[in-house]
Amino acid sequence: MARWILFFVFLVFVFGWGAVEAKGGIAESDYCPPLAPPTGTIVNVSTVSELVDAVNQAKPATTILVADGIYNLNGAYLRIDAPGVVLRSASGNREAVVLDGNYDTTEIIQIVASGVMVADLTLQEAYYHPIHISTEGISTNDTFLYNLHIIDPGEQAVKINPGDTEHFTDNGVIACSHIELTDTGRPYIRNDCYTGGIDAHQSRGWLIRDNVIEGFWCSIGLSEHAIHFWRASRDTLVERNTIINNARGIGFGLATDGDARTYPDNPCPAAGGTYVDHYNGIIRNNTVFANREALFSSEYGFDCGICLWTACGADVLHNTVFSTQAPFSSIEWRFTNTWIDLTNNLVSHNLRDRDGAHAVQAGNVTEALAGWFIDASDGDLHLAGGVAEVVDQGVSILAGLCDTDMDGDPRPIGIARDVGADEIGIPPVGNQYVYLPLIKH
Repeated sequence: MARWILFFVFLVFVFGWGAVEAKGGIAESDYCPPLAPPTGTIVNVSTVSELVDAVNQAKPATTILVADGIYNLNGAYLRIDAPGVVLRSASGNREAVVLDGNYDTTEIIQIVASGVMVADLTLQEAYYHPIHISTEGISTNDTFLYNLHIIDPGEQAVKINPGDTEHFTDNGVIACSHIELTDTGRPYIRNDCYTGGIDAHQSRGWLIRDNVIEGFWCSIGLSEHAIHFWRASRDTLVERNTIINNARGIGFGLATDGDARTYPDNPCPAAGGTYVDHYNGIIRNNTVFANREALFSSEYGFDCGICLWTACGADVLHNTVFSTQAPFSSIEWRFTNTWIDLTNNLVSHNLRDRDGAHAVQAGNVTEALAGWFIDASDGDLHLAGGVAEVVDQGVSILAGLCDTDMDGDPRPIGIARDVGADEIGIPPVGNQYVYLPLIKH
């Protein structure tokens, strides 16, 4: 509980009191508000050399404001190693400040200190990762990435992994960002399609919310997921993201063995001490959509919308997965150490269990038709009126696990909730969304 009190205080500090209501929640209209003006030590920069110097010389809790413009880094990179540093555009317009790696800069931003914020910027064409969060002798916690536009990474767009076996990268947030691989950038992907949107190893307590992630696929080879937490990551909360035309959408886990993080409290007794690739976590109120012929005709096509491999204790709640052609699986769970709850999800095609995985299923609806949505051909997966197969057909869920929908509209507390990410059964009442922390451990 103390952690979420601190998070509440952080919201007030960053966004201003207007973004936080008396109920202790974020208002529906304020999922992605502008940041509050900076305070404290502020450094303004307008050239690449000034930017590099400001980052290299930054003291803890310094805010670096970048003037509008295109910054051709030409091999230069930004390594943030002081805690509490904030790097953001001066204007707040992410499209007006472009840090361009030109596939010459290996990693545009490296973060190896806790409490770092990066916001309101465009990052493009890193040879490897536009953002890489790692550790250097101490843990790197509480990273906050907000309102970023990340375009055409050479590998994963946001890479999160520890630099050693004793220190970790925990309790971060990635929110309100647009992460994409375009047709222009796709030929620059190397190593058998070694790319993806957000890729995290051995990381606990991350919140991935309100992002648009699209285009991660290759004509040859299989991309990693738009959002992927594995190698014994834990307690990940993935909510209200829009996932468009990726080979794989949201993934918890992947491997069945290997060297990974362990936890002394034994969070998956069902595994009997054997390998687990992701522990607990919630995937809720996301939409996953595919309609590109080029994706479907690629080597692996649309592989899976939501994928849980060696994932123990996950709740997959009220997601909508729609594809205009059949994927390998809309939602799948695989391998014997996968134990999940799969509830009130709406998909256009199949739910697939593989290789001895375990799932408790309730309230899910398959074979969803395009006419059930506002515009399924173009990715608007809000429900179109009273669809009898979906409206009021969901089962009840423990209070606190999924009390609102993709827009922040409330869901019924008991039964008669709508299946999928959109709830049309109850109209919204003002700005009443209450932030729901990850409470299942």
